[in-house]
Amino acid sequence: MSVTLIATWVGKIGLALFFVVSGIDHLVNLQAMTARAQAKKVPMASAAVVVTSLMMLAGSAMVLLRWHALWGSALLILYAAPAALVMHNFWAETDAAAKTNALGHFLKNFGLCAGVGMYAVGVHVGAW
Repeated sequence: MSVTLIATWVGKIGLALFFVVSGIDHLVNLQAMTARAQAKKVPMASAAVVVTSLMMLAGSAMVLLRWHALWGSALLILYAAPAALVMHNFWAETDAAAKTNALGHFLKNFGLCAGVGMYAVGVHVGAW
């Protein structure tokens, strides 16, 4: 077993684990997540939370199992990038602590998008 293969699996499991835990958390805490989405003026907040949770769960399973991995990667990016812009809009925060917290989550989401994007490119070119 090569180091590349091991590193690829560790990366895929890490990415998938984040999105699986997050997706389950959004569903388990649906009421609180809906209230947060409503506070950010997300239309149809409850449905949006459920749909994005399913996007995270389906996308991570597709990436982990490498079953339509490009579509799974697209689902994860289509969740994480808009979530960063809508839910973690640090530029709109007035409190310094809230701004720092939102910035951290904003950067985390875009870092996840970068990781998922790198994985998708690797799958597409046949590197993995």
